[in-house]
Amino acid sequence: MTKIVVLQAFFGRNPVLRAELLAKYPDVTFKEDDTILEGQELIDFVRGYDKVIMSIDKLTREVIEALPDLKVVSKFGVGMDSVDVKAMADHGIELGWKGGVNKRTVSEMALCYMLSLVRQYPTANLDMRRGVWKRRPGRTLSDRTIGILGCGFIGQDLARLLRAMGCTVLAHDIRDHPDFYDETGVLPVSLDEFLERSELISVHLPNTTLTRGILSAERLAQMQPGSILVNTARGGLIDEDALLKALQSGHIASAAIDAFLAEPTDKQELIDHPNFFSTPHMGGLSAEALMAMGRQAIAGLDDHRLPSPDWPPDVWED
Repeated sequence: MTKIVVLQAFFGRNPVLRAELLAKYPDVTFKEDDTILEGQELIDFVRGYDKVIMSIDKLTREVIEALPDLKVVSKFGVGMDSVDVKAMADHGIELGWKGGVNKRTVSEMALCYMLSLVRQYPTANLDMRRGVWKRRPGRTLSDRTIGILGCGFIGQDLARLLRAMGCTVLAHDIRDHPDFYDETGVLPVSLDEFLERSELISVHLPNTTLTRGILSAERLAQMQPGSILVNTARGGLIDEDALLKALQSGHIASAAIDAFLAEPTDKQELIDHPNFFSTPHMGGLSAEALMAMGRQAIAGLDDHRLPSPDWPPDVWED
């Protein structure tokens, strides 16, 4: 009998997902606490199981080599930066994964961030909490030039929302998406042009060797004076110390971040800046998205294949 272990806590605590999984696989162990496993703890928990449903636990090459019985990893969620997919392929472990499962949930958050920052709602709320009644005139988001850095599932979904509002949308991506650009009127541009023309930038990239630190101090300095930066993707893409300096100088007017290099983050000075708004990596966590990711993880136990340089896209690191 196939033995399954579920490491994702929401899944383990959800009676509907539990019942749907147990109807297909009766031999399942559920982890119900919120700890993220790595190293020997992960090895000890998964040892002896054939298939695992996991979210952001650290599946490194060393862990994979210590789990000879493991045949399938099914992802709860879409991010792959905690998984060594090349090591999986080297050891014949197949992956159940589908991109875009939570795209609308994340794109809605990014849009919410943009609207809030251009209208200065977080700052106005901070004023109110301090007993200050100050009416702050913001700007409309419509008719702004918005840059989308990374035009995958989420970036494309957000671009459609912004185009419907009348925004000019620029895109920069290592992959070409000609059909999407033709359909939506989104304008693909070089990174230099992207940084210089965008009034507001929204980041939608995976965290890989190609993208890590892409918004360095030098590139933040290339952004328009008074521009806005939003990141609902992954930590490690933005130089957080340089971002703080850009906020302090006013070069960047405001920023909103949902993902940090280290989580929980220790960048308290950044968190406390009055023009910085943050959330604890919850962009993909709507009730609807969680159920969709859970059901996709169940499907991935049967619908899986060996990772390759082309799949999942943009996560294979040499």
